[in-house]
Order: sequence, then structure tokens, then C-alpha cells
Amino acid sequence: MKVSPEWRVYVLGVALCVALTICARNFGDRGGPYFMASLALAGIAYLLAVREFFATPRFSQRLVVIGLVLAAVWHVAFLRMPSGPDDDIHRYVWDGRLQRLGYNPYLIVPSDPAVQRLHTPETRNLNNPDLPSPYPPGAQLFFRAITSIHESTFALKIAFVVCELGIVFVLLDLLRGTRKGAHLVLAFAWNPLLAVEVAGSGHIDIVGALLLVVSAAALVRRWRAGAACALGLAIAVKFLPVVLMPLYWKRVRIRDAALAAGVVGLLYLPFLNHGRIPIGSLGTYVQTFRFNGPVFAALDRGAPPQLLAGLAVLVGLVTATWLRSAAPEWSAAAFAWPMAACLLFAPAVFPWYLLWLLPFLTSASTVLILIWTVSISATYVQWHLRTLGRPWGPLPGRVMLLEYGCVAAAGAMIALRRLMRPASPR
Repeated sequence: MKVSPEWRVYVLGVALCVALTICARNFGDRGGPYFMASLALAGIAYLLAVREFFATPRFSQRLVVIGLVLAAVWHVAFLRMPSGPDDDIHRYVWDGRLQRLGYNPYLIVPSDPAVQRLHTPETRNLNNPDLPSPYPPGAQLFFRAITSIHESTFALKIAFVVCELGIVFVLLDLLRGTRKGAHLVLAFAWNPLLAVEVAGSGHIDIVGALLLVVSAAALVRRWRAGAACALGLAIAVKFLPVVLMPLYWKRVRIRDAALAAGVVGLLYLPFLNHGRIPIGSLGTYVQTFRFNGPVFAALDRGAPPQLLAGLAVLVGLVTATWLRSAAPEWSAAAFAWPMAACLLFAPAVFPWYLLWLLPFLTSASTVLILIWTVSISATYVQWHLRTLGRPWGPLPGRVMLLEYGCVAAAGAMIALRRLMRPASPR
């Protein structure tokens, strides 16, 4: 009896739900054996499901609805778990609280004895307490808005999941507009990285990803001012999408770009310090933060880190420029690859950085990035090693070999298959 693709997807969806529910129950020991085993099974089920999504032009609407319901189930499982004690979300609460109390998060150092009275139980043990905030103003104003409603990590996680839901709706509209199957939204919604880093840890990157998808949707509909402003707001959340600016060349007008620049400038006004644009600890991040960046680590011995950070941005810009000239029409892959190329050269590549790429991984041309979003889960071992008393530092070589080796092996297999494909007759 032959099993239809739709039933295979149902089975894989149930397997993914079971694996991620088990993973959520072990979220307190991130990187531990049970967490890693269940997350690995979820990753395998996800990649097999994506294979079905790309191989089948259309699935029923019922499958899409059931698939999104399953995703909601494992998101609730992660939402119920508290964030890790040193997750960035505690810094988000602190930055929002400081703004509401009239302080500038770019100037206040959390470990300063003079501000100890401002802490709450959720902010007292935030990570990197000796540094002011590195987050751009778009992120800061989001922190303030959510903590004004309710000051807690749980409120922020709810807000991030709502942003994820917003991406689902925008993606459905995009897929309809580009005449692709609506089932491809599950290539986004089922990615295990969303459950761990949005519903579990809670990261601001998903807000930027939502703004970037809104910008892409506006670009498709030729709403040029909206596309430019949404891109500017995404850059104001984190600077990564700045490498996508070549994709907007001749697609938005100069006045649209000026409007977007003005909007971003307005976001900085509340944080100006004697007329200077604040950057907080961003310079320290480039100078000293190192994690899971093999290319940066290899070049770091012979060049200053500021130059290498500039190189990472340049690589992203060049990739976007090439894709803009090679494909005059809009494509989701053109958004994913420049950011992936930039991250490959970055000093630190944490798993949640790949959240920016997930909404644009809806075609077979992005399969290598999809594999990376799964193989990067190997880096969670570092969190477990820390609980065992090992100080935070470079990843073990075998972990990076597994992460990037999976991507390289897949790339080699794809290249070999293309070489062995018989030439079509003229």
C-alpha cells in the first residue's frame, strides 16, 4: 500500500510534536542528553517534512490548518517553561524598566551599585552585567512598550509568539501572491528553532524578522514607501538586514529611502546623549564576543576585529548585489542568502540569529540554509557544559565540525548530483 505525501506529512508532524514536547520538558537542562536527543529527532522529522513540502506542489487546506495547530501545541509546551537564568530576555526586561523609570539603557551599567535598587528578581542576574545595552532603538522601544503592559519575561515571550503568528499570516499572503502552495508556510512554522528560541528563550530577532517580512510583502505589492520604512524599522531592531539594501535598488524611490532614514532617526531621539548617537556596548561585542564563528576565528589572528566585522557586512552586501542583478524579480531566497553569508563571517553566530532567515526558506534553493537551522542545534551543548562548571568559551571542535560539516556534506551531495545529471539533448 502506497502512503500519500499528505499522510507522510501528518506522521512527521505528530513525530515533531512528540519530540518537541519532550524537548520542552527538558528545557531547564538545555544542551543535556534528553534535550539534545529529542531536538535531534525533531530536526530530522522537520527536514523530512520539508522534503515533502518542496516535492509536492499542492496540499489540502486541511493539512495547513492541522499543521499550524500542531505547531501551536508545542509552542504552548515551551511557553510554559521559564526562560534560562542567563537568557537575553532578562536584559530586555531591564532595558524596558530603565526607560520607564526615566533612565537611558545605553548609559546605565546593570552591575553599578548605584542602580541596584532598580533591579527586580528577574533582572538581578542578567548576563553581561558589566556592560550597558547593545540593542538598537527599535528593540528598546519594543521592550518599553511590552513592559509597560506587564513587566515580566513571560509577557515578552507572549509578544514574541504573537510576532511569529504575524509572520505566518504575512507569509500566507505572500505565498498566495506569488502563486506558491500555502503549505510552504509550515516550512517556517515547523522549524524547531522557533520553538526553542521564541517560545522557549524569547529573542527580539523575531520582531525584526516580522518587520522584514512585512517589508518584503510591501515590495511585492509595490508599496514602496511601506517597504522602505519596514526595512528601516527592521534594521532598527538589529543591524543584520542592512546587508539587504541592494535588493531595494530601483525598487523604492529616493524619497522612500529618505523617509525610512527619517523614521530610524526619530527612533534615536529619546536616547541621544549630548547630541551623540548611542551604541551602548556594541563596540565591545565586536571587540570581544566570540561564538561559533569559524571564518572570523580563522581571520582574527591577522586582522583587527572591526575590519573583519566590516568584511562580514561587505560579504552580505556583495551577495545581495549579485542576487539583485541575477534575479530582477523578487524572490524569498534573495533575502535569505545575503544574511546567511554575512552571519558566516560574523564574530558570533548564536542559534537565534538564524531566526531572521526562517521566513524566507520556502524554496529548494535555500535547502543548505534549512539544514544549517537544524545543525546549529549542536551548539546548545555549550549551555550544558556551562552548568557542569566549564566557563563560557569557544565551542568544542567536534561540535562545529558537526554543525558546519552537515551543511558542507549536503552541499557536496547537491553539487555531485548536478554533475552526474545527464545533459539534456539540444
